Amino acid sequence: MFKTLIILVFSILFTVPSNTVQSQNSSEEIRAMLNERDAEIKELLGPGDIEYTQAQRDELKDIINDVIYYRAMAQVALGNTYNEISEEDREEFVSLFSTIIRDNSLNRLDIYRAEVAYTNIQVNDDQAFIETTAELEDVRTAVDYNMRKIDGNWMITDMTIDSVSTAESYNRQFQSIIRQRGFDALLQSLRRRAARAST
Repeated sequence: MFKTLIILVFSILFTVPSNTVQSQNSSEEIRAMLNERDAEIKELLGPGDIEYTQAQRDELKDIINDVIYYRAMAQVALGNTYNEISEEDREEFVSLFSTIIRDNSLNRLDIYRAEVAYTNIQVNDDQAFIETTAELEDVRTAVDYNMRKIDGNWMITDMTIDSVSTAESYNRQFQSIIRQRGFDALLQSLRRRAARAST
């Protein structure tokens, strides 16, 4: 009987719960995906102070932004208004918002040369929170990601840089415009910004 109890105790101690294994696997999957993305960007950037062709800039935009789930970020950015507008306006808003984010991603290409250290990866089912530290020229910046697994792929739903959320920052800007001038004024403003980004 005693021998049976010992075996049972050891089996409990050394059995890793399946959800823990799944979480560890997801953490490694996320780390590998972000590392691969980082390496692709750095390879395409090459040495500093060079001029990039339009084709290179377009490729950089794709690599940087293709892991972003714009709809989720746009929903947070627009707040309650997202569910109050028509489906047509909602689709246009998401499209314009994604165009602006993609264009802004190339404003400072040097930041993508930073060395990235992953300090914490927390996975809960199809949600994940990743804490990283990016270091460039002896300056360290905290960059955190909220991610969600969509159709089998991990996608970024928000980025927080030095404790400032991208989605919430846009939310403050957009809500201020909506309160003062209404949603139509915001949409017109985004159309102009997206048009400039496309040229």
